[in-house]
Amino acid sequence: MVRARIAGFGTALPPLMDQQGLWDDFFASYYAGDRKAQRLWFSSGVRTRHGVMDPRIEDVSHWGTQARMERFVTESLPLGKDAVGAALADADVDADDVGLFAVASCTGYATPGLDILLSRDLGMDTGVQRLGIGHMGCYAAVPGIGAVADFVYAHQRPAVLLCCELTSLHVQPPTDDVQQMVAHALFADAAAAVVLTPDTAGLEVIDVAACTDAETSRLMTWDVTDLGFRMGLSPEVPDVLARHVRPVVESLLERNGLSLPDVTAWAVHPGGPRILDVVADRLELADEAVAVSADVLRDHGNCSSATVLLVLQETLRRTPLADGDTVVAMAFGPGLTLYAVLLRQTGS
Repeated sequence: MVRARIAGFGTALPPLMDQQGLWDDFFASYYAGDRKAQRLWFSSGVRTRHGVMDPRIEDVSHWGTQARMERFVTESLPLGKDAVGAALADADVDADDVGLFAVASCTGYATPGLDILLSRDLGMDTGVQRLGIGHMGCYAAVPGIGAVADFVYAHQRPAVLLCCELTSLHVQPPTDDVQQMVAHALFADAAAAVVLTPDTAGLEVIDVAACTDAETSRLMTWDVTDLGFRMGLSPEVPDVLARHVRPVVESLLERNGLSLPDVTAWAVHPGGPRILDVVADRLELADEAVAVSADVLRDHGNCSSATVLLVLQETLRRTPLADGDTVVAMAFGPGLTLYAVLLRQTGS
């Protein structure tokens, strides 16, 4: 049987916000002029980002979790519908032909969830299988691709993965906690979708690899509190990633008869500037290899699980692939967990 191939991409972004304006008009007073907060804000690598909640218009920092979850449903439905609709059109697949619809998010929950509500609104068949991927964080897109690819291979039917993250709903009350300062400076909102099919040209899903260092699990957390979800993000995270990224990637490549120089392009989740520096250093990549990731961070911020799909789509736009060219996409998150997927261009 034919392996699954990524045949279409779609994105949807809420209103644009300028990093400088957010600081000047909200976060400068929010942090009471804290110089450390200002330094962290402008060293984040972010210049613009998108958000359903602009704190200059609507400050959610003291909202309860229930109010934030209700707003999640309101805001995520149109974004998710636009992203999936664009991906289906890009892949030339009808909604009622989709066999599996998977939705990943760590920023909002509801039952019935986005998988049910969007499959209804998009006109998917009532027999469509659905999969909810919750609270995995920034790396969720990669195991999501693996799961939908397995479905496509087993059933020879199209499948869709949507990553919809609205981190702007989770601004916390003012604090001098450095980890909160970093999180508020980095994170943003986006919806991104991919369609996988068994019978078209595209990026063939070859293999997926994962590594979780549970001994360091408290270095990155995403806790549900009475005031939304609270990020814990230790400055030690890049150091842990530095220990694992090369062994994981080399193992993924070696078992498929490849080595690092054989990879045509890299789609690296830009968790922050130091993350990109660590990945480039450990894999001995030129700055150009992670330039798209840095640009996505600059223009969109860290959009959790949606980010690596934004990077992958932009990478393909900038780097036309020949038949047989390979791409490695990777992302990182709580656990501490690293996920990577090997993709190969087929049928171009």
